[in-house]
Amino acid sequence: MRDDPAFVPGRSYEEIREAFRWNIPADYNIARDCCDAWTESDPDRVALIRWQPQGKPEKTTYGELGSLSSRFANGLAGLGAKEGDRVAIILPQSLEAAVAHIAIYKSAMIAVPLARLFAADALEYRLQRAGVSIAITDMDGAAKIASIRENLPDLKHVIVVGEDDAGDVAFDALLSAGKEFTPRDTTPDTPALIIFTSGTTGPPKGALHGHRVVPGHLPGVRAPHEFMPQEGDIAWTPADWAWAGGLLNMLLTCLSMGVPVVYGLNRFDPETALRLMAETGVTNAFIPPTALRLMRGMQNLAGRHDLKLRAIGTGGESLGAETHQWAERELGLRVNEFYGQTECNLVLSCFGAAGVMRAGSMGKPVPGHEVAVIDEQGNVCAPEERGEVAIRRPDPVMFLGYWENEKATREKFRGDWLLTGDQAIVDSDGYFHFVGRDDDIINVSGYRVGPGEIEDCLISHPAVQLAAAVGKPDAVKGEVVKAYVKLAPEAAASAELADEIGKHVKSRLAANIYPREIEFVDEIPLTTTGKVIRRHFRELARQEAAT
Repeated sequence: MRDDPAFVPGRSYEEIREAFRWNIPADYNIARDCCDAWTESDPDRVALIRWQPQGKPEKTTYGELGSLSSRFANGLAGLGAKEGDRVAIILPQSLEAAVAHIAIYKSAMIAVPLARLFAADALEYRLQRAGVSIAITDMDGAAKIASIRENLPDLKHVIVVGEDDAGDVAFDALLSAGKEFTPRDTTPDTPALIIFTSGTTGPPKGALHGHRVVPGHLPGVRAPHEFMPQEGDIAWTPADWAWAGGLLNMLLTCLSMGVPVVYGLNRFDPETALRLMAETGVTNAFIPPTALRLMRGMQNLAGRHDLKLRAIGTGGESLGAETHQWAERELGLRVNEFYGQTECNLVLSCFGAAGVMRAGSMGKPVPGHEVAVIDEQGNVCAPEERGEVAIRRPDPVMFLGYWENEKATREKFRGDWLLTGDQAIVDSDGYFHFVGRDDDIINVSGYRVGPGEIEDCLISHPAVQLAAAVGKPDAVKGEVVKAYVKLAPEAAASAELADEIGKHVKSRLAANIYPREIEFVDEIPLTTTGKVIRRHFRELARQEAAT
């Protein structure tokens, strides 16, 4: 999967699109491609680099990653795990997280990466919904799981990195198993990965991907990263590996291409991030817009840090002209914006090295993907005509469907077009420009949040009778969550109560999606079927942000 004659430096975008052909073997397995093939051909090649604030970076070779993942796969088998079992990974960027992913794919099990930011209630829903039988986590995650374990009948084992007595099994104990493990036979369509994504109504849905998702991502990684892989490339992202952006835009695809991946910064700080990139020689970074905006206030970066960056990709939300100009001025790079979503990721991109660059746009279709803006009848819109971004199937990067939710899967399509819910226009030169969402999704630092889950949590507080959660524009995060709350008759509005309600949500869902602002209102308008009408509150929040 590493050789791609279409992506040759010096070729134009049009030449690459014309030459590109998908070539995914019928017996494809992520672990074999991302690890074992390199273990056999070049075992001393560096796969992972752990940056440390104190001391030299630690390197892990493909040979070591292959041995550790095989041992761990044998350890999982020893616990009775079998093909098709769902295994949750609730860990920071770490060697253990990478080992767990590779071992799960070798075993033909299904990985369920979950953010460490999730509180107990959010974890409980996702673990229940996916029928997770094994969870791999740290001490903090083990404590959350312990508080909800009685509600997880499918969960048989909790494997903990760190202390032996925090869960059922210590991570290191499973590494004592034999080092020989032959990856199970899988096809590109064999289920490999469930990533939960938010919806506008109801709880989050699990997007199920097959093993093909990694080769499906490769063109969308090579484009914004300027013909990756090149000799000496080293990659890094601050994005959590539990998110499609961190896992598929960087970790697994770079391992597939033989590009070392740096980790070790698990709480973003602009100055520390620059130090990490300088000390490890990062050449290619996926940095979400919020992180770039946080870095924007820093001046004279070239003079303070010996950076080796040759390409930066960004996505999840619009970057903005000011940050584009800052990056070009301070970093000497034009940032390549790209676009996708959990169900079908990295399908549009700027590609500066091939002549595709228009600041503020989402770029053009990545070679191998057919993307268009369509109308409500499924017809392709004319240039400058607003419509919905859609991707035509079949497509290797496209999900297999929502986990155990055929109805939602059917509703995601209009004929052979997968609907993104994003409104856009295509200009006369073929560049896609984002206009807005056609639903109520809230985009917090590139993390898409469904208002339904937040509202359900809000009304679980005894003082709340009804609530509406919307996105309020924010200069750094893109949007923050604002909640409009109608109190129960016996409750009295106060700043103290607003703070208490916010903490209630934060403790049950996640630290990044609780309402930063709560406003008490007399009424929450509803549809005739009892659904919250959020349009009015979205407009109020936008007007407030503009003043």
